[in-house]
Amino acid sequence: QVHLVESGGGSVQAGGSLRLSCTLSGRTMYRRAWFRQAPGKEREGVAFIYLDGSSTWYSDSVKGRFTISQDNAKKLYLQMNTMEPEDTAMYYCAASSTSITEDTWGDWHQYGFWGQGTQVTVAS
Repeated sequence: QVHLVESGGGSVQAGGSLRLSCTLSGRTMYRRAWFRQAPGKEREGVAFIYLDGSSTWYSDSVKGRFTISQDNAKKLYLQMNTMEPEDTAMYYCAASSTSITEDTWGDWHQYGFWGQGTQVTVAS
């Protein structure tokens, strides 16, 4: 089994920064990502990373502002800089045991394991 727990959410002013963490336990998951979901909106892929670091992908809306990283198989991070009110959402870390490509990483259906989420609010 796989268990994911996010932390680090909170409130920040526009232009500020936050760093989210995700602790993964259980069997090693090679494909991991951050998603977010704002009220009334679809769950959106934010960033993806493969365990060996060979592949990282970002949504256009966060490219150049957010950075996904990891310490090892058990810790995943999302550094969020120059934040905007549009970044306000519940943020989730996710892991997948199936093959993920650059075309599919942002589809939440590809991920079978999810954390409970951490709220991020950006004030204008």
